[in-house]
Amino acid sequence: MFPIRDHNPSGRVPHVTRVLIGLNCLVFVSYWFGLPSDLAVDRFFMEWGLVPARIAYGEGYATFLTSMFLHGGWLHLLGNMLFLHVFGDNLEDRMGHGRFLGFYLASGIAAALAQMGADPSSVVPMVGASGAIAGVMGGYLLLYPKARVDVLFIFVVFFRVFPIPAWIVLGVWFALQLGSGALTPVDMGGVAYWAHVGGFVAGLALAVPTFISAGGTGFWSVTRGLPPHPVAEYPLVQSRLPRVVRRRAPVERSPWGGRR
Repeated sequence: MFPIRDHNPSGRVPHVTRVLIGLNCLVFVSYWFGLPSDLAVDRFFMEWGLVPARIAYGEGYATFLTSMFLHGGWLHLLGNMLFLHVFGDNLEDRMGHGRFLGFYLASGIAAALAQMGADPSSVVPMVGASGAIAGVMGGYLLLYPKARVDVLFIFVVFFRVFPIPAWIVLGVWFALQLGSGALTPVDMGGVAYWAHVGGFVAGLALAVPTFISAGGTGFWSVTRGLPPHPVAEYPLVQSRLPRVVRRRAPVERSPWGGRR
């Protein structure tokens, strides 16, 4: 299931969100097509991705930042950028451009620290913006728990979009990360579940000052968890494909009065 949009329009142009998406895509394309082989990409990840054992040794502190702009493949990149596009603009609108950028980077660093804490001796490089984006999702949950999110469900050949409250979408996502992290050995590599968990929790905590400045629980009382402005509506558009209407064939009568 994929969140494809929310019904929570932002009041200002999300410049930082767009720049972050552009930077992530530009960096990915530069090494994905610029390096000569998969081995070169692996070496690039070891150099610029976050390797917990390297940090524990006292080296590579810059990779707390650089690892946020690296991705392991097209699906990894596109999935992360979709989540950032859906949830990032509203936090940027509420926080302002500069504060949102600081919030995003701080969430990413907290996510990396959480993954390191799970296995500080790991030599597997951690790459991806998902920890920082998990922080954006945590902040969104605190501020707009009842905002509607359109979620695309894909089950074999079944495709359907359902509008679901954000607290359900984000709560289920967080529960899946927490459960997967508890059941998956850290040294196996793959998805950095504890980075997702750490980023999400950090985002919730870092969004508290914004929540308090908006009125705290009074903000919820006024908005009931919904966006504090008219929500976006996406009316269904009727198909423009030509329709073939099935009609009953006319009944012919024989010259002798019967039907044929």
